[in-house]
This record gives sequence, structure tokens and C-alpha cells, in this order.
Amino acid sequence: MTIVAIGAAAVAVILMAVQMKSIRGEYAVYMVMAAGCFIFFYGTGKLAVILDTLRQIQSYINIDNVYLGTLLKMIGITYVAEFTSGICRDAGYGALGNQIEIFGKLSILGISMPVLLALFGVLERFLR
Repeated sequence: MTIVAIGAAAVAVILMAVQMKSIRGEYAVYMVMAAGCFIFFYGTGKLAVILDTLRQIQSYINIDNVYLGTLLKMIGITYVAEFTSGICRDAGYGALGNQIEIFGKLSILGISMPVLLALFGVLERFLR
């Protein structure tokens, strides 16, 4: 499926959800959540392409596996946090969605600390 097909399916679900909202509001939320889960899991299927590309980049330049692993963790945290916060907002729980986004940002910051320390170590060696 392409982005056009995913976008068309999402618009179709939204149109059905709008119609369903007047009859049974909770069903509309369930429909949107189901479509979101489908798109989420379809998107995670694209990770193989990303992994192959990162491995190819790693073969061109000497990058430690720790840095690529950290990068993948950051991408995963971002994807999951945005997905879940969007679902919370759609369900009417915007405050919880905001908390999920903040937790995601703090998680990324925590994961990136070893990379930042390594960068400072390289700068220290370079400046001496």
C-alpha cells in the first residue's frame, strides 16, 4: 500500500466515524482506533527498509552499533508516543495525550545521554 491508499482508507474511516458518531459515539472512537492500529502496524512493517538502509550506511562509515541501536530506539519511542497520544486526543483525553508526549520526549532524552557523553569525550580528545 502507498501513502495514497493509506490516506484514502483513513478518510473513509473518518467519514464513516462521523456518520456513526450521531448513532453510537463510542463505536466511532473504536473505528478510528482500529484504523490507527492498522496503520501503526503497517508502518512498523516498513522498519525493514529502514534497518537495511542503516546497515548500508554503517558499512560506508565506521559507526558503532550502539549508536545505531540508540537511533532506532529513538525512532520507535517517537512513533509509539505520537501514535498513542493521537489516540488519546481522538478519544477526548488530551491531557493524557500530552503526558504521553512528555514521557516520550524524556525517554528520548534519557536514551540519548550516552551518545552525548561520547560526543563530549570526542570533543575533549580533539581539543587536547
